[in-house]
Amino acid sequence: MLKGRHLVEPGDFSVEEMETLFSLAEHIEQDETYLRESCRGKVLATLFFEPSTRTRLSFEAAMLRLGGSCLGFAEPGSSSAAKGESLADTIRTAACYADAVVMRNPKEGAALLASRYSSVPVINAGDGGHHHPTQTLTDLLTIRQLKKAAGVAMAGDSPFLGLTVGCCGDLKFGRTVHSLIKALSRCPNVKFILISPEELKVPEYITGGILKKKGAAFLETSRLEKVIGDLDVLYMTRVQRERFFNEEDYIRLKDSYILTAEKMRLARKDLIVLHPLPRVNEIAVEVDADPRAAYFKQVKYGMYVRMALLASILGAV
Repeated sequence: MLKGRHLVEPGDFSVEEMETLFSLAEHIEQDETYLRESCRGKVLATLFFEPSTRTRLSFEAAMLRLGGSCLGFAEPGSSSAAKGESLADTIRTAACYADAVVMRNPKEGAALLASRYSSVPVINAGDGGHHHPTQTLTDLLTIRQLKKAAGVAMAGDSPFLGLTVGCCGDLKFGRTVHSLIKALSRCPNVKFILISPEELKVPEYITGGILKKKGAAFLETSRLEKVIGDLDVLYMTRVQRERFFNEEDYIRLKDSYILTAEKMRLARKDLIVLHPLPRVNEIAVEVDADPRAAYFKQVKYGMYVRMALLASILGAV
């Protein structure tokens, strides 16, 4: 179904296709030997022009667990990009060696450009402040599995029906937030509460071009304490130093929101707290012990869903 397909942004896969991936990832979670050798002989190229820990390692762990192998680079200085090679030529070269390419790049639209020059599937691992679709798959799988574990009935065809999702922090440059909103806006009756300082609000192309266009309910506010009690999911994000041109602006805004145990006392008992990581100080370490903190479970689910994705696009299932 997904064999040979690119994944540049969340809309590239239908809701039904994502649900099939989630079911496959759930199967892998329950039996980690499932699909263990399904990609033997396949090679994944990981091209990271920006730093990464979880995304790069989870893709590499996923490929190795499927029996395949990996090659690539973790920063552009170790590639011919440092010599001025174009992205198109880098992708053409990697496609000669690999069966699929995972790429992170600081420039918006880089993944789309790569997909146009690649002879093998390209998976976007983050393009600037634009999209991060496999993080969105991770986020949705985490919500789905934790709601199921809590015994929440899956209403209709969507396990996300009726959720109130709060996104907090850097919503202007946060590609994980942009991708999550785009994916969840396709699900019925999901409400978004967008919590940020004025300078880091969600861009108009998200609020106007996606939320309003789809008729999705949303509220913008600068007060986390005011709305945390209304949330089913709280998606925390860090203020990203690397996206700022002005260091003074970063320093002024970096501590805008810090989730503490005191604030968690205002939240529902079944709240799910997510974070794409890395965190800096926007979630106090004391919150880690709260059973509602799911960001390290989220890391594990990221590996499972990437195993399901790679097996699918490489034709192993």
